[in-house]
Amino acid sequence: MKKILLVALLLLSPAVCLTFPVWAETSQDLKAGTTAANKSDYDAAIAVWTKAIEIDSKDVNAYCNRGNAWYDKGDYDKAIADWTKVIKIDSKHAIAYYNRGNAWASKGNHSKAIADYTKAIEIEPKHAFAYVNRGLSWGDKGDYEKAIADLTKAIEIDSKYADAYYNRGNIWGKKGDFDKAIADYTKAIEIEPKHTFAYGNRGRAWQKEGNYDKAIADYTQAIEINPKDIVAYSNRGYAWEKKGDYDRAIADLTKAIEIDPKNANAYYNRGIAWGMKSDFDKAIADFTKAIESGELSYEYSSIAYSNRGTSWGKKGDYEKAITDYTKAIEINPKFTKVYNDLAWLMATCPEGRYRNGKRAVELAEKAVTLLDAGSILDTLAAAYAEAGRFQEAIKTQERAITKLEQEGGTQYLPECEERLSSYKAGKPWREK
Repeated sequence: MKKILLVALLLLSPAVCLTFPVWAETSQDLKAGTTAANKSDYDAAIAVWTKAIEIDSKDVNAYCNRGNAWYDKGDYDKAIADWTKVIKIDSKHAIAYYNRGNAWASKGNHSKAIADYTKAIEIEPKHAFAYVNRGLSWGDKGDYEKAIADLTKAIEIDSKYADAYYNRGNIWGKKGDFDKAIADYTKAIEIEPKHTFAYGNRGRAWQKEGNYDKAIADYTQAIEINPKDIVAYSNRGYAWEKKGDYDRAIADLTKAIEIDPKNANAYYNRGIAWGMKSDFDKAIADFTKAIESGELSYEYSSIAYSNRGTSWGKKGDYEKAITDYTKAIEINPKFTKVYNDLAWLMATCPEGRYRNGKRAVELAEKAVTLLDAGSILDTLAAAYAEAGRFQEAIKTQERAITKLEQEGGTQYLPECEERLSSYKAGKPWREK
């Protein structure tokens, strides 16, 4: 049995599409501001609307549109201030509540966003956008039932609202109901045939169901619509990897890196593909790029160190392997696999200077407390044998064999039986 396996690829989720703020109606005098905003010249637009406010301090359209410009510039606090001013002047201004809700959501304050979307709905009960965005905020808070209810209401109001179906599909996906997610993504595509996110997320749902051919077809369609869709390239690369086509996986991930040379996830995923092809030098280079980026989550940073450690081990550089495994544990002390892999290395390494039976036992026992699995018991038995505790090694290996039979890991039994015979003969196991 190969004790050290690369961790599965990271699957990226395409971003949820948050509807942009609705533009308030502008007076004839503010056409210059609207023109500037439409050209993304937000500073010029802000200057025009600020001048209008100086002329008329109660011009709600000027405040509302200046708030939109601040929002598009990413200055959510100033946007909130302007929309708050609108609400003080006109407490029934549904658009101001809705837009302010978007700003609160962009700041990550979903409770305040929900309160504003709710007020917009009270004023304008058929405000489909407000229902959608309130649904998104409920989703971000983890209340998927309320999210689905709001998105369903938006669909009842406007049965042709593609993003309502798309976003409800995302929530179904978070709940693990991929059949319903696929149905909603399909409806979004029927309404909007070039909805690249819907194709991408439907591909992801097919992938979750293990249908990699349909996933690849959807990712391909997303790429045809948007040739710079990094997520589609990354996820199609994952699907090719699951099908065992590592060359196509590498081609897609390389394309993602060409589009965004700082894409840590693509380097990480390509590193795994290189590892599966046993090109460990290229795997190490890609895992290093991913690690140095600082963009990986702590979980995947830990996995990247672990996978790089695996690659060093495959090259026979056991010192660097131990260093990377140790770093992976430091980052994520609950990472079962890395305890197991480091224990196996310290118990069975062909170079004696890197073996440490006592430490291997400590690591393997920790792994068993995290996950009582046949492969981990197999490692613990090897650690006991390296520490000279052969009776414990024999009993643990017998447990490992029984566990593997229960788990369906019968392909590993011949090697496990061979190890058991070695322990009965008073010999520790050595990795070849």
